[in-house]
Amino acid sequence: MQTVIEQKKESSIFRHKEDRWPVIIVLMLTTLDFFLYFTVSNLTLLFSYYLLMIIPKGVICAWNHHHQHIFTFRNTALNRGLEFAYALHTGVTTHLWRLHHVLGHHLNFLDQEKDESRWERKDGSQMGMIEYTLNVALTAYPRGYAVGKRYPKQLKPFLIYTVITFAIVGGLVWYKPAEAILLFVLPMITSLIFTAYVTYDHHSGLDTDNEFEASRNKLSPVYNLLTGNLGYHTAHHHKQGVHWSKLPELHAKIKDKIPEYLYQKTVIDI
Repeated sequence: MQTVIEQKKESSIFRHKEDRWPVIIVLMLTTLDFFLYFTVSNLTLLFSYYLLMIIPKGVICAWNHHHQHIFTFRNTALNRGLEFAYALHTGVTTHLWRLHHVLGHHLNFLDQEKDESRWERKDGSQMGMIEYTLNVALTAYPRGYAVGKRYPKQLKPFLIYTVITFAIVGGLVWYKPAEAILLFVLPMITSLIFTAYVTYDHHSGLDTDNEFEASRNKLSPVYNLLTGNLGYHTAHHHKQGVHWSKLPELHAKIKDKIPEYLYQKTVIDI
């Protein structure tokens, strides 16, 4: 017989209770975007809002990443709905990161000939930050699709919900062009570029076969609060199936294997 605790866990729509507040915040921002879309026509105000939200929506990209590793809800329909909200903020549709990142980058990050987020040029030299950013952002969808051809069950929802997402965004642009561009289209493009930009330091220049020497880590409490512990990047790559809330605990178990030079400070270190 199931215990009361087990029954309560199964009755929750969330797989992990730690995801509740991130989801609430993301859905609140989505609601705000649609409220502004339908009620505000002042383009100066909307452009200012777009600029103000570049960093917050960039932070949302981290949570979309976590969701693609471990789906937030037990219910598929709820996951697809959340992914639509994520797509409007981040430019990354259903299953794109699951293909490109989970089934691609995480399996290949030690091999720069295969890595979907590769930082090395074909001649073996290291890309600069701008080159890497544009390369990863512009190839995100094609590389995700290429991985998907090896995983047809994962490819199908990617194709279906990407079409649906862009069709809805197209409808929003048709109905109120300027508002839709400032509230949805530009943020989607900016966030995808932002995502590529902030991942440059994760692995660039670390040419090694040792997984414990292939990622940089940031232990700033504020940084990890905002990104869901993405600063524990070696731990994340060591066991990508571990929920973001458990990464500090996993890091503590393997930290003796991580060289000191792979720890970075951030501008928000506290």
